[in-house]
Amino acid sequence: MNLPRPPEGPPRKLIESSRALRWAIVVGIAVAIGIGIVLMFLLTQATSNREFYERNYGRLFALNIVIAGMLLAVILWVFVRLASRLRRGKFGSRLLVKLSLIFTLVGVVPGVLIYTVSYQFVSRSIESWFDVKVEGALEAGLNLGRATLDTLSSDLASKTRNAAGQLAEAPDASAGLLLERIREQLGATDVILWNSNAQMLASAGASRFQLTPDRPTPQQLRAVRAQRSVTLVEGLDDPTAASNGRIKAIVPVPQPSLGLLAESRFLQSTITIPPTLVANAIAVQEANREYQERALAREGLRRMYIGTLTLSLFLAVFGAVLLAIILGNQLARPLLLLAAGVSEVAAGDLSPKPALQGKDELGGLTRAFADMTQQLADARYAVEKSIDEVSAARGHLQTILDNLTAGVIVLDAQGHIETSNPGATEVLHVPLEMYRGRRLAEVPGLEAFGTEVQQRFDDFMQERTHTILVDHWQQTFELNTAHAGAAANMVTLVARGAPLPSEGRLLVFDDISEIVSAQRAQAWGEVARRLAHEIKNPLTPIQLSAERIEMKLASKLGEPERAMLAKSVHTIVEQVESMKRLVNEFRDYARLPAAELKPVDLNSLVNDVLHLYAREGDPARGPSQVPVRVELDPACPRILGDAQQLRQVIHNLLQNAQDATEGSTKREVTVRTQWSEASRRVRLIVQDSGTGFPEHILKRAFEPYVTTKTKGTGLGLAVVKKIADEHGARIDLKNRVADGVIRGAQVSLSFGVAS
Repeated sequence: MNLPRPPEGPPRKLIESSRALRWAIVVGIAVAIGIGIVLMFLLTQATSNREFYERNYGRLFALNIVIAGMLLAVILWVFVRLASRLRRGKFGSRLLVKLSLIFTLVGVVPGVLIYTVSYQFVSRSIESWFDVKVEGALEAGLNLGRATLDTLSSDLASKTRNAAGQLAEAPDASAGLLLERIREQLGATDVILWNSNAQMLASAGASRFQLTPDRPTPQQLRAVRAQRSVTLVEGLDDPTAASNGRIKAIVPVPQPSLGLLAESRFLQSTITIPPTLVANAIAVQEANREYQERALAREGLRRMYIGTLTLSLFLAVFGAVLLAIILGNQLARPLLLLAAGVSEVAAGDLSPKPALQGKDELGGLTRAFADMTQQLADARYAVEKSIDEVSAARGHLQTILDNLTAGVIVLDAQGHIETSNPGATEVLHVPLEMYRGRRLAEVPGLEAFGTEVQQRFDDFMQERTHTILVDHWQQTFELNTAHAGAAANMVTLVARGAPLPSEGRLLVFDDISEIVSAQRAQAWGEVARRLAHEIKNPLTPIQLSAERIEMKLASKLGEPERAMLAKSVHTIVEQVESMKRLVNEFRDYARLPAAELKPVDLNSLVNDVLHLYAREGDPARGPSQVPVRVELDPACPRILGDAQQLRQVIHNLLQNAQDATEGSTKREVTVRTQWSEASRRVRLIVQDSGTGFPEHILKRAFEPYVTTKTKGTGLGLAVVKKIADEHGARIDLKNRVADGVIRGAQVSLSFGVAS
């Protein structure tokens, strides 16, 4: 039987935790260095490439915050562990705390100094990058460009209003020539005449070659009516198309009369802006926008540099703490290992202790201590293995006892029950586990049995002290297992007792009632065969001889002698007939044929047999006949049985029940069938209202020639038992008890159903 090695003790766990901690520290240092290199690279790229910085500012800042938070959490976790070890008073905790504080101060003080200087430098340097004079020049240039465009727009609007007066009297059809002249006067690239619905009436210039020229919007036309002119500057939004800059002016055309039906017209003129002016205006506008964006982002740039410096400070502190832990563990680990091992040995823990592989004196000391405890661990392992093997054997033995059909009880020297198996409860029909610790003679229903067993053990122990030693005793007991108002049930037990090494007593017993009954039935069958062979043959000659004597001597004797002769011959013949019937019954019992099992309806068989008997409520029943009450369960399925033999069973049971009611005040017989869905069996029950069976009859009622009647051979129940065995049916016989008084007898048979 293989058993696991002894569990690893705290020292081994300490070594494993130290190794895990060292690996965690190495990985943490590598990660911190990698993160620092990446952040420095990103920061360098951000300061040398403004576009890269502007695109990734949010990501860089968030990464700084996350890394700083992680490092701060790790530092706090390390200090919490150190404080916890110190509070619990672990060996070496003070040394680790001192080393950690020393290395932390060595790393923190220079880091704080560098951080302070760098913070001031970064803050002032970034502010110096943005000059107030440059910002003022850009603003002045932007205002100058706006003023120039406003002047050109006002001049074009004024000239267009003056030119619109020339179209006041001109009809729409002849407006084209006037528009061409007006375009030349204004120096415009395009002139268009619109109606009030923004429909083009006439045009001159580039718009003549356009299928869909840009029309003014209704909002623009409403603004023209209200302000008398509207100017638009276009083409300054695209820095790559400086030649597309132009100014549009829209003015109303004067009405020739005050008629209400006259339609409003609008004159639109367009001139191009010099490309140099457009390029300069766009350049000034873009430079100003870029300068303002960078001025607004200088606070974020400052936070970026300061955050990076803060992260560098955290890295320095983290490295100092890790270095302190590594050096402290290297110094304190052997001492902690030895201290933990000594404490475990002092507490009785002899499990193998781990050892360090170092070449110094402390490592050699841990190896010697581990070798010393290994021998003790091996010894304990061997003891635990033996105990487990004993436990396994005990469990194996208990499993065997639990599955034995025979009863097993372990008693102490005074007869108290120490333990029992389920077979004992099954045989004795008493829950022995409820009476553990009590004497067997004190268990209800087992008083006589317990007393006899105790006496037999006492006699056996005395015999062992005076005679040759024997290892057990054996005896047969007749036991009445009546309990809790149930009917008497006599069983035959064969018990065997033996002493145990622990001064206990082992009692093993088994129910041999069925074996005894079968042996008796076999013996009676042999007797029946011999009776049929040895007695029946002489009966016929005896009867014939007696009749011949009467026939020869009747005429030769006087009247008194002839009467005496006739009476004697009649007695001989009558007794011979009686002996023939007895022999025939024994012959039938011995030669009962094997059952031919087929599906049979038990309810139909009962009804067929009951035609020969008077039922309850039958008007044709005579006063001397016993009524039979029938209670048939219609749910009963078919059973496997021999119809002819089952009829004989029903007839024998009814006949016995009616005979048992003779002399009772209430003469009644009940026949009942029941179907049990749970057990899937059909029961046939016959009850009478007689005086029941005496106790000495119950245990042998199914044996031949055992009867309570003055007449008969007692073969009725024996035949029923034999037929029940042929059908595989379970048969039970008991007295019906109510209020402590026997109210009759009951015989029940349980049959299996046909599949």
